[in-house]
Amino acid sequence: MSESDANKSGAAPQRGAGTQPGGAAVHKWVVTKGKAVVRRPDIDTLFSVNPDGSRNVIHPADVKGRFQRLKHVMWFVLIGIYLIVPWLRIGEHPVLLLDLPMRHFYVFGYTFNAQDFWYAVFIITGVGFALFVVAALFGRMWCGYACPQTVFLEGVFRRIERLIEGPPGARAKLDKAPMSKAKFLCRGLKILVFLLLAAVISHSFLGYFMRTEVLLEAVTSSPGKHPTAFIFIVIATGALFFNFTWFREQLCIVICPYGRLQGALYDPDTVLVGYDQKRGEPRGPAGKEGAGDCVDCYRCVAVCPTGIDIRNGTQLECVGCANCIDACDDVMSKLGKPKGLVRYDSQRAFETGERRFFRGRVVLYAILLLLGISVMTFAITKRRPFEASLVRAPGRSYTLEDGRVHNVFDLQLINKRPDRRKFTIVVQQPTGTGAETLVAGTELELDSLEDRRIPVHVFVPRAEFKAGLRCELLVRCDEPGGELTRIATGSLLGPSSGR
Repeated sequence: MSESDANKSGAAPQRGAGTQPGGAAVHKWVVTKGKAVVRRPDIDTLFSVNPDGSRNVIHPADVKGRFQRLKHVMWFVLIGIYLIVPWLRIGEHPVLLLDLPMRHFYVFGYTFNAQDFWYAVFIITGVGFALFVVAALFGRMWCGYACPQTVFLEGVFRRIERLIEGPPGARAKLDKAPMSKAKFLCRGLKILVFLLLAAVISHSFLGYFMRTEVLLEAVTSSPGKHPTAFIFIVIATGALFFNFTWFREQLCIVICPYGRLQGALYDPDTVLVGYDQKRGEPRGPAGKEGAGDCVDCYRCVAVCPTGIDIRNGTQLECVGCANCIDACDDVMSKLGKPKGLVRYDSQRAFETGERRFFRGRVVLYAILLLLGISVMTFAITKRRPFEASLVRAPGRSYTLEDGRVHNVFDLQLINKRPDRRKFTIVVQQPTGTGAETLVAGTELELDSLEDRRIPVHVFVPRAEFKAGLRCELLVRCDEPGGELTRIATGSLLGPSSGR
């Protein structure tokens, strides 16, 4: 059967990809109809690109096994967390909200404002080093199990696609079939469902940046009332729909920088999905004398979401999803052979049987991660519950009024607590005969993350004014466990200060 005949018959093509010693990708086409198999080892291109340069749509076969059960549980939990977290509250505030317009951030009971943005450095670097540790130990296990691209594509969109369009062979046949009423209805239903799912995901994501009550009001009102949110939803929904409908594995291969970093993070002891060549080679039918355990069934290729042949070694496109492990284990069980021909293991273990978990780079990444966590924890515990600063009011540095030097300040108070607090302002300086400090309100209450500017006027007789005088205010905040105090100071300016 020729390739063209196979394509006309509607048979689903599967391809494997590998690497030669020089690094060039070598791909095999496998077109199955009945018992006939056609292989083309001469294609030197990406598996997702046809010889003529067109896109090759991959329809991975269904697979069952222990790793699939684990992933399904993880995906259910992760999707549930993603959808539920914006609705959860600790006290009066969301569990996690990054209110960028107001520059208010609520993170698991803690409240932050724009002045605390430097904490984001620890979060970003912490996530980075955590991924480095995972990659050095277990390769792209993050990609195969917990990456949002994998979670939503494999856990939601492909499952919906299977329900609507059928198994892989039926989907591949539908791709090649001419437009008909049945194909139009089938594809139309899939597009509609995918659009709705993309909209749900984008709206839920926006819930991390807008309060849910505001988000609900924006959804049910005219787009003109919340134009920024509306534009974001349109763009995000369109991007998600394009990605999960067509782009798919290309995001991991072409765009994602984490996949490109793997070459620098791997070492011979990194645990990856691999093929035991010593046990599997030479390949041959079951029962053939001198043949290895691999029967060359291409089941590992058929279930791969990126279409590679894991038997050709570690490849950029492998996301460590373990589909090929479950598929191969199932074949080995049916043949009465031990599982693990394709398994999680390190290059050193495949070659020598030795395994080494702790090594230099892993220890270094872990130390840097723990150091960052420790510094951030210390910084948060020492974080000030409120800010009090005395800043000079805009305008002239000082004025002379009725023989007195007049300085004007603004006392800026910011309540960083998650609930309402009462503040008391007490004048400490300047002291001396004739000095007078007027504060526009010595007692006030502020809501969480509310800031207030209180005018402060300082009058000092010109005859008593001298350089070095300061205005000093003591600010007390009522706390359940006692009072907290801060001192706000500002230098007084006048004729004798050289101004």
